Amino acid sequence: MSREGASGGRFAWALTGSGHNLLESLAVAHRLPDVDLFLSAAAEEVLPMYGLRLETLRDRFRIFRDKSASSVPVGALYYEHYHTVIVAPATSNTVAKCALGISDTLPTNMFAQAGKLGIPGIVFACDTEPVVLTRAPHDWVTLRPRRIEFENVERLRAIDHCTVVCSVPELEAVLQERLEALSLAWNTSSS
Repeated sequence: MSREGASGGRFAWALTGSGHNLLESLAVAHRLPDVDLFLSAAAEEVLPMYGLRLETLRDRFRIFRDKSASSVPVGALYYEHYHTVIVAPATSNTVAKCALGISDTLPTNMFAQAGKLGIPGIVFACDTEPVVLTRAPHDWVTLRPRRIEFENVERLRAIDHCTVVCSVPELEAVLQERLEALSLAWNTSSS
């Protein structure tokens, strides 16, 4: 059963341990209607490093934490609570796991189960350019992804029901298409 045009439900937005475009990704999430956040344990460690507190995020999002070995929150996918799963930003570790079918965190479980149910997945992969300038908690850092990171991004592109994006503007464009397919619109309020 495919959920390509499903109009009911919510967006499931999974956060990993990536700080690359984290603030920008969350700004996009804030503009979407009906978003729940699914946090890996690494995301919970990284969020405060970027000045983000769970209490503040709860003002806008329902939050599910990676606190069970079987990723209990994933079960909501089976009951059609979600029409889209977004992993943004995705660490190279998460990209590799998703590309290889490993699902041992809440975000990778959400991605895997969504794919098995035909729910579209969007992954914002961070290591996609030969040189990546990224904001670390206290400074800017230049990274040079390895060939293995590029290979895993290409593997991920071949996964069923998955769209890989490589920038915030590309993420916004893909989400615009998804909103149109669902007959939804961006939030226009500043709250």
